[in-house]
Amino acid sequence: MDHLRVATGSAPATSSALATGSAPASGSGAQPLAADDARAQLKALADPIRLQLIEALASGERCVCELTAELGLAQSKLSFHLKVLKQAGLLADRQSGRWVYYRLRSESIEALSSWLASLAAQSSTPAEPCR
Repeated sequence: MDHLRVATGSAPATSSALATGSAPASGSGAQPLAADDARAQLKALADPIRLQLIEALASGERCVCELTAELGLAQSKLSFHLKVLKQAGLLADRQSGRWVYYRLRSESIEALSSWLASLAAQSSTPAEPCR
């Protein structure tokens, strides 16, 4: 199962977008989430600190300075984890003056959720009887 359809209205991160950390352009209609992209996103989410970052950003866009204080991390460590999440296509950022603000890319979270839901739906298919 390499691709699953996702009805988010936006294209999920592609392998090239994952490599550069850039957000893909919005498209029309459902876009498939490649299994490789799903694995990259799940790998990025496997770290407890990165999960804390996702939870902290669930309430909306946040400045790096706020995240540093809230999570009690050195800025260099925080920057590393933000970079991993951004490269996986899960975060977007913007710079305002000397500050960088991060937010969740909800379309990527929704695409991953749909990919996992499809796996769950397929897992209920009974096996063929052995002979």
